Amino acid sequence: MEPPVRLASTGTIIHGVAVGEVLGVSTLAGARLIAGESGLGRIVQRLNVMEVPDILAWVKPHELLLTTGYPLRNTPQSLDRLVADLDERGLAALAIKLGRYLDELPDDMVEQADRLGFPLIQLPNDVGFDDILNQVLTDILNRQAAVLARAEEAHRAMVQVVLAGGGLREVSAEVAGLLDVAVAALDGAGHVLAAAGPAEHVAALREMAAAGPGPYPYGVAHTPSAHPGGRAFATVPVVAGGHHHGRIVAYSPTGGIRDSDVGILERAATVAALVVTRQEAVNAVESKYRADFLRDVLTGRAGTAERVAARARAFGWDLERSVTVMVAELDPECDERTAQDRLVSSWTAAMRRHDPRGAVAGFSHEVVAVVGASCDAARLAKDAAASFAEALPATFSTGTSRTAPGADALPEAYGQALKAARVGRQLHGSGAVAHFDQLGVYRLLSLVNDTAELHAFVRETLGPLAADDDAENADLRRTLQVLLETNLNVAETARRLHFHYNTLRYRIGKLERLLGNFTEDAHLRLNLTLALHVLRMRGI
Repeated sequence: MEPPVRLASTGTIIHGVAVGEVLGVSTLAGARLIAGESGLGRIVQRLNVMEVPDILAWVKPHELLLTTGYPLRNTPQSLDRLVADLDERGLAALAIKLGRYLDELPDDMVEQADRLGFPLIQLPNDVGFDDILNQVLTDILNRQAAVLARAEEAHRAMVQVVLAGGGLREVSAEVAGLLDVAVAALDGAGHVLAAAGPAEHVAALREMAAAGPGPYPYGVAHTPSAHPGGRAFATVPVVAGGHHHGRIVAYSPTGGIRDSDVGILERAATVAALVVTRQEAVNAVESKYRADFLRDVLTGRAGTAERVAARARAFGWDLERSVTVMVAELDPECDERTAQDRLVSSWTAAMRRHDPRGAVAGFSHEVVAVVGASCDAARLAKDAAASFAEALPATFSTGTSRTAPGADALPEAYGQALKAARVGRQLHGSGAVAHFDQLGVYRLLSLVNDTAELHAFVRETLGPLAADDDAENADLRRTLQVLLETNLNVAETARRLHFHYNTLRYRIGKLERLLGNFTEDAHLRLNLTLALHVLRMRGI
């Protein structure tokens, strides 16, 4: 999509009258446009009378400034600069009476006004400023009242939609009908939640949403098109409870969106916020029921397989097939209060894409997913991690179980996935993805719940090397580990550690004096290998 080339309005809309329309009121029937024709679309929201030369301190944006020329009679050489200063301050136009104090406007002033698109209007001498002020302000107020009445009527209609049980789809349809444009409700990530209007226009809106958040600001923006008015977009945010939940976007390929329409979109955004809040409350209750049921299934307290299958179907889950259990745990550095909800939503969204019949629920410290055995669990975890990382600078570790043939095997599979997640993080750090079958010997070590016994085994096997109190101990443990990994190949170990061969022979001798004759004793080598694995896994 092309970026907007003209922003018609931003922020809260105050409705007014275009300069060209002002020239059509009866009191200005004899007015003549001197310069700045390209600026006739500028909006007049208020009027002011120029009585002093230093008027710049008193003007406001969108004003039509009226003057007899009296304050300018002694400074005609600065009139071209006056146009630039008024334009810079956002004024709509300058209307002046000629003949009494000023006979004509300097050519430089007229050229400057044409260049800036700033309308210069010659007023009829027989019209009083009070008549102009009264008629134009009355027109502005009448238009404002009409816009407010239209917005209020639209608000009542949309509230009725919600009271009748309607959602974002019905709200979008109501707004699309009122404005005769395409309307879409987008979530915070720019995904289309609901859309209504002519099919081809809705397709253009979806294309815009798929391209990303886009450069479209609050209010109405126009971009070039084959139509004279250009394509028009209008965007307002949906905010509820202090949180930004997305946007309401309207689109017209013919520029058929006015500033006054933003008021209706603002009402629609308010109603959409009510819908979102209501849905979040419903989702919170449903999420608790889903989590409680899945927790009962995974702990073997949900009843018979037939009962589990029946209740699972009510949630849209299929637990009668062969499945795999996945556990995602936030890594320790995360702020759990803010990250847990996002973790649940990331996994829920990823599950919808990869396995719509799979189960997913958030527990107090983790998210558990039960997916079909044919699903690519690694891709599912990667997808969820990518979505999670877009919102928070945090990570989580994931564990995957063996295939469970049915609901009865789910408690065992859950234990496997939980163990894989925790051991995987211990071995590979934050963000690890581990499968239970790939843990090897660490799977056996993780079954030992007596940490004190593991500590004792490490101390007895490694002796003084178990203490991590100086760099020499760590260096000797590294030498021992590489020796064991290379099956006591001294040359290969020296190459990996960048030691001289004789230096390594000296270190081996020192290790044997500390640990025993491990180069000759296979059982001792096994014990040393296990002790080093325990150190790595437990962080002792």
